[in-house]
Formats: sequence, structure tokens, C-alpha cells
Amino acid sequence: MQPIIIVLIILVVLVFIALIKTIQVIPQASAAIVERFGRYTRTLNAGLNIVVPFIDSIRNRIDLREQVVPFPPQPVITQDNLVVNIDTVIYYQVTDARAATYEVASYIQAIEQLTVTTLRNIIGGMDLERTLTSREEINAALRGVLDEATGKWGIRVNRVELKAIEPPTSIQDSMEKQMRADRDKRAAILTAEGIRQSQILTAEGEKQSAILRAEGEAKAAALRAEGEAQAIRTVFESIHAGDADQKLLAYQYLQMLPKIAEGDANKLWIVPSEIGDALKGLSGAMGNFNPMAGMGGGSAKADNGSGTERREQPPID
Repeated sequence: MQPIIIVLIILVVLVFIALIKTIQVIPQASAAIVERFGRYTRTLNAGLNIVVPFIDSIRNRIDLREQVVPFPPQPVITQDNLVVNIDTVIYYQVTDARAATYEVASYIQAIEQLTVTTLRNIIGGMDLERTLTSREEINAALRGVLDEATGKWGIRVNRVELKAIEPPTSIQDSMEKQMRADRDKRAAILTAEGIRQSQILTAEGEKQSAILRAEGEAKAAALRAEGEAQAIRTVFESIHAGDADQKLLAYQYLQMLPKIAEGDANKLWIVPSEIGDALKGLSGAMGNFNPMAGMGGGSAKADNGSGTERREQPPID
């Protein structure tokens, strides 16, 4: 009985293994290549699949999702004979599992080598400055070449990115010095422009201030002159209306003489010739007025025979 049990156990194990090999579950966004006696038979898609055990075998399982592969820095020579290191990142997707399995031995390595050679061809026709400023152009050219070459491998290159472009250290130092000099130059220009604009605005302000001050002074002088003229006109009209005689005019003129002589600049002033006649009239008017006439102790007049008048002073107590 024991040999029969052993045979039954072996048969159960074989059946279990056959069932495992017969039922194949493929995950979503994946594919599997089936070979029968070493020859491609079909491609298994996502889901439950049944194959012939011990006859069909799974050659390769391929992920159909978009993949990201970074490549190490590659030295590339520019048109002006400078060596730069370029890091690239490739975004690709397998569209045909059969072609990706049988058309190329290792599509990752093939894409890397194709990227390096294409970069050298593209960068070799550019100088350093254009290389640093033309990333979009390089990405587009590199993607076009890679997509065309990898199409027969069942791979689509969706995007190519230059992660870093590193020129030599000496070139980096020179570029930093140049950029620093350019920044200093722009800062000096902006400072000079600011100072110039400030001086222009200050001069314009002073000009406007001087113009307004001059206009104010002119208006003030005009108003003062107009006021003085009006005052003179009013005085003249008042005198003319009052019919003043020569004595009053002389007295008014004498009152104005101190005001005429005021100020350090009045070194020379002119006295009209009519002032003599006015003074004579004024002295005559004052001569008629004797303040000592009404006093009791006044002096007596006596004729000493010489025709002169003698005045005697009252005795002093």
C-alpha cells in the first residue's frame, strides 16, 4: 500500500504544478511573452490566462507603464573645444512587448548609448554659450532622434530632459566673474541714472521755486507801488480839496524830511528849490507869533539913538 500512496502523492503534486503552470495571472499595465519550445507564440495581456503546462513557457514579463531612466554624466565636446558633462533623463514607454523582447537585447542599454552618441552630435555643433541657453532645442532634437530609432524596438520616447550641464571649473569661474561684472555695471548705471534724475528733479524744483518767488516779489512790489500811489493820490486829493496854503505845505515837508533821510543808502538827497520860499513863509508866520508878548515881566524897548532895539532881561532871582 505504501508505494501506491507515494505514487498518488506524486500525481497530486504534478497535477498541482500543472494547474499552477496552466493558470497565469498578468497584472494590469503588464504583458508576458509566451514561447512554445523556444519559439514565440503569443503575448499575454492583463488578466487570467491559460497556457499549456510543460509546453508553453513565460519568456519575459514587461511593464507597460512609462519609465524614467537617469543616465550618468557624459563628457561632451562643444564646437569651441570645451568639455562639458551632461546629465540626461529619459522618459520612455514600451508599446510592443514582442519587439522590445526580440528586436534588441537590452533596450535600456541601447537607449543610453544612443542618447550619448546623439548628444555628442548635437552639442558638437554648438558653442558653450548656445549649449547653456538652448536646452529646449537640445531636448527636442534628442527626443526626435531617439523616438525614431527606438520605434522599431517597440519603445516610445515621451520626453528627454537635460538635468545638468556642467562646464569646466575654470570656465565657471570666468563666467561668474563676467556675470558679477555685468551686475556691478548695471548697478552703477542704475545708481548714476538715479542721481541724474534726482539732480534734474531738484533743479526743476529750484527753478519753479525761484520763478514762483520772483512772481510773488513782483506782485508784492506792484501791490506796494500801487498802494503808495493810491496813498499819494489820496493825500494830494485831500490837500487839493482842503485848499492848503504854502505854510501848511512847508510844515508837511519838514515833517517828511526825516523819513527821506532814513536808511544807510541815502547818502545824497535833493532838496527842491521851492523849499526856500516855503521856509521863508514859515519863518514869517512864526515871527508874527511871539510867545513872550503876554508876560508881565517882559522887556521894554528903548531907542539909544543908533536905531537898534535893545531888550532887557528880567532880573534873575
